Amino acid sequence: MERGYSEIDLAEYIDQAVLQPTATLEAVQQACGEALRYDFPAVCVYPWAVSTAREALQGKVPQVCAVIGFPSGASTRATKVYEALEAVENGARELDVVINLGWLKGGDTERIYQEMAEICEESGQTVKAILEMAVLTEGEKRLAAEVCLDAGVSFLKTSTGWFGGATVADVRLLKDITRGQVGIKASGGIRTPQQALELIQAGATRLGTSRGVDLLRQREAIAFEDKE
Repeated sequence: MERGYSEIDLAEYIDQAVLQPTATLEAVQQACGEALRYDFPAVCVYPWAVSTAREALQGKVPQVCAVIGFPSGASTRATKVYEALEAVENGARELDVVINLGWLKGGDTERIYQEMAEICEESGQTVKAILEMAVLTEGEKRLAAEVCLDAGVSFLKTSTGWFGGATVADVRLLKDITRGQVGIKASGGIRTPQQALELIQAGATRLGTSRGVDLLRQREAIAFEDKE
């Protein structure tokens, strides 16, 4: 049964992202503090910041998530595997990996499969495949999702947020494809609680955003106004 908006705890879904190119160690530490305060599932950072996030979150609920091949997915397979394994060694327990979009557009899905399968197997951690759905046709979206499912990923993620954001239609498409086999992470352009809640009701099990705290505060303000 679909839950109403009032029954959804947004904090349970938020991967707090610190992925601005100019993000500092202080920004990473602040995001970790916010994740601890609100019990977010994860903090998502660049590989260079994994050790800092691990030190801030060690033994706590939020997991350290590292982006791999971000944002283009165009690094070599060996580079992405190395980046993933180094991130795990430094403390990452989740990996958000951008697929090679050039391979997808060129029909070379076997190379995508091999790359993602190797990262899943070698890392032994939760792997989320970033599909960058805003730049794909519906056929390409389905194909990318199916290849990544076959490779053993734990989540399918809509986008990096750099080339377009999450849409309800894309989340529904992933829900239809996955049929509950893996998680679905909606990411990019989530600016209001209404957007967040609509994505969750469409099937998202995680939300990637740098605005996690702001979304919660907006929602609290709306709830307060409704009571007056």
